[in-house]
Amino acid sequence: MQISVGDALPQTTFRVMTSDGPAPKTTAEAFDGRKIVLFAVPGAFTPTCHKNHLPSFLTHLDAIKARGVDAVVCTSTNDAFVMNAWAEHTGAKGKIEFLSDGNGDFASALGLSMDGTGFGLGIRSKRYAMIVDDGKVSWMAVEDVPSKADASSAEAVLSHL
Repeated sequence: MQISVGDALPQTTFRVMTSDGPAPKTTAEAFDGRKIVLFAVPGAFTPTCHKNHLPSFLTHLDAIKARGVDAVVCTSTNDAFVMNAWAEHTGAKGKIEFLSDGNGDFASALGLSMDGTGFGLGIRSKRYAMIVDDGKVSWMAVEDVPSKADASSAEAVLSHL
């Protein structure tokens, strides 16, 4: 079953890059006590994710934070090394928090995983965005087509903050 507005995020463990290498970070550590804009991409460096989705959040980061958001967070089913390289390559490192859901545990627990095996991508996260207040979803949008980043864009999020 897919997560809905009003639901608490499932408790899973992500991986984040630190100066000592990948380290665990729980859902509670990432979201509790904070207002977060969370967006998910099927894959770092893939065309829509790299050219449209992430850049929209970089462009509108200040406007999002000006509306009382503590952090913008990106998750993907890529490993922490790829997520870190993507953050560095795009200039998002230190601006947007990157949570690696390498095994897809979080995407699956949300009911937002997708099967990309037909394209050689394996199981991935659907593309979505949510506003999360203290670990609970207050707004969300899931794209119908993985190659679109309209309903889950930073502009769409801003219209709901």
